[in-house]
Amino acid sequence: MPFRDVILAAGARTPFGDFGKSLKDVPLATLGAHVVRASLARAGLDVRDVDHLVFGNTAPVDHDGLFVSRKVALMAGLPVESASLGVVRACGTGSQAIISAAEQILTGHSKVAVAAGGENYSRVPHLVHEMRWGAGRGPVTMVDGLDYIYRCPFSRELMGDTAENLTALHDYAREDMDDWGYMSQMRARGGIESGFLARQIAPLDVPEGKAARSFAVDEFPRPSITREKLATLKPAFRKDGKGRVTAGNSSGVTDGAAALVVAARGEAERLGIRPEARLIDYAVAGVPPEIMGAGPVPAIAKLLERVKLKVSDIDYFEINEAFAVVNLHAEKQLGIPRAITNLYGGGISIGHPPGATGLRMTMTAMHHLADTKGRYAIISMCLGSGMGMATLIENLDR
Repeated sequence: MPFRDVILAAGARTPFGDFGKSLKDVPLATLGAHVVRASLARAGLDVRDVDHLVFGNTAPVDHDGLFVSRKVALMAGLPVESASLGVVRACGTGSQAIISAAEQILTGHSKVAVAAGGENYSRVPHLVHEMRWGAGRGPVTMVDGLDYIYRCPFSRELMGDTAENLTALHDYAREDMDDWGYMSQMRARGGIESGFLARQIAPLDVPEGKAARSFAVDEFPRPSITREKLATLKPAFRKDGKGRVTAGNSSGVTDGAAALVVAARGEAERLGIRPEARLIDYAVAGVPPEIMGAGPVPAIAKLLERVKLKVSDIDYFEINEAFAVVNLHAEKQLGIPRAITNLYGGGISIGHPPGATGLRMTMTAMHHLADTKGRYAIISMCLGSGMGMATLIENLDR
């Protein structure tokens, strides 16, 4: 097993903020440094014991955007001699931060690292391409920087259009997608009311007028939504009367950051870090970009083949709800039971900032395995541009 001596521990994340709301005035580096400090505090680690930070981010924002990994590291108090690395793998960016940190350890370049990541899509700028070399007469076009993220790099379709393509190809019903969306909201409500999700969250103060307030609960969930209301929503991407993908069965645009300690097992024992899970392996597989939501199916299949396990051997799945059709497709193609998938909500209810999503899903899986005494969990997602990613962890808190 490639990562047999790499452990995961002490996850922490911000609450996820709705687009343009509580986190819009908080720089991404501030969010990142906050969760790194929180993760290290939960691990009981001195910052001087950390030699590497890997930070995942798909949308550089603020003046320090291209250097955010180093900015986060030093803002969090890591030694100036420590190293930092920025990574991006579309919607799997948070998971890639974990993998890249583990690879630093596996190759002997690190002993104790922090895998972190986040987004502040509320701070993504608008762009004017014509201004670099001088615009001619007439109007110039301002481009929304989010278009760089939410459009397929090949067809220039919105990601939601690719979800419609997958829906049409396999004739998934609007009603079934709305059922998944409603279930996600109810499971998130349960995760909030039970305190399960609060275990992940490191509250932070956010600006409010001339003062500040504590922000401690995910802002995107719609706990009072009804199944009837979801049925009334109009298709968000196809206006030809044939669309089935709506705002209610799609993930939310949200801001937030998350972090996990990743360490060599021997070093963790020496420093007194309580191992919670072991990273076993991962897989990435390509699919046609126009049906990118199919990605988790070959990625999970490839991962199971690598580790010689079956779906029935896995105790829990976190499959990112980029769109409900992604989950319906994985469920149908692989036979994954809904009863052991996304039990505390997902992208549709909690939101989906790609730099943090894989980290959030991993700590959710870690906590679920610890609570239920299960052994294995798979964390998977589709990736814009046509890929899927999956990671396998083993519970050490049994």
